[in-house]
Amino acid sequence: MDVQRLAAFADGDLGGNPAGVVIRDSLPDVETMQDVAREVGYSETVFAAPVGNRWSVRYFAPVGEVPFCGHAVALGAALGQAHGAGAFHLDTFAAGPVEVRAEAEGDHWQAELTSPPAHHDAPLAGTVARAMLLFGLTGGDLDPTLRPICAHAGADHLIISLHDRSRLATMTYDLSEGAALMREVGLVTISLIHVAQDGIVHARNAFASGGVIEDPATGAAAAALAGWWRDANLRHGRIEIAQGHDMGVPSRLFATALPGQGAGVRVAGRVRVI
Repeated sequence: MDVQRLAAFADGDLGGNPAGVVIRDSLPDVETMQDVAREVGYSETVFAAPVGNRWSVRYFAPVGEVPFCGHAVALGAALGQAHGAGAFHLDTFAAGPVEVRAEAEGDHWQAELTSPPAHHDAPLAGTVARAMLLFGLTGGDLDPTLRPICAHAGADHLIISLHDRSRLATMTYDLSEGAALMREVGLVTISLIHVAQDGIVHARNAFASGGVIEDPATGAAAAALAGWWRDANLRHGRIEIAQGHDMGVPSRLFATALPGQGAGVRVAGRVRVI
């Protein structure tokens, strides 16, 4: 099977989240898609097939299907290379319609997805305490201005804000324990963030639910964060997110929440060929 290998949300010519991209006349069966994703071994592999003037899309991590992820950006770049720059309308299996726009940028492609609707809720009882125990965090590590939240823009993410950048850099946890927690409470990732004085958000995303210790860039979590901040009237406008630097895979994401409570979020980034 022909698998393109692209890195979404690259920081210039470096880093980005590796994606497998498979474009076919029809989607393979679920077992085949899961086998391919496991063999590729990236955080996700995206599968797409044309249906009229739209694209049927599914995302698979090495150990299971993901409802929605930022690799719509990698797919957008691949579709742009094949069909020319422009907008592509995606129908995701579990998260509904998504739009991605792609344009050439020199030898690279730039793409921007528009996420499903966003919302946020208080985490389920006990979830934050268990997550803090998982990462070895104490109450003193938390940013007192941003409470932990469960945010959604196509997938559920627990977002925990830390007041010290150096504490974010030391993130570590047990993969099997993290997977058990995330699956039990329905989280795709647990996102630890630090908001720097210049407004840049530094992020690390534990992705144990997909069998991956950490994501170098997480477009779905970026959308969830921006949607939460807009709807809670915490911050508006474009948010720059630096991710992957602590794992040696620098990535850069740009998220802009659309106007209106619960509306989707645009997440943009550069795509490079691996």
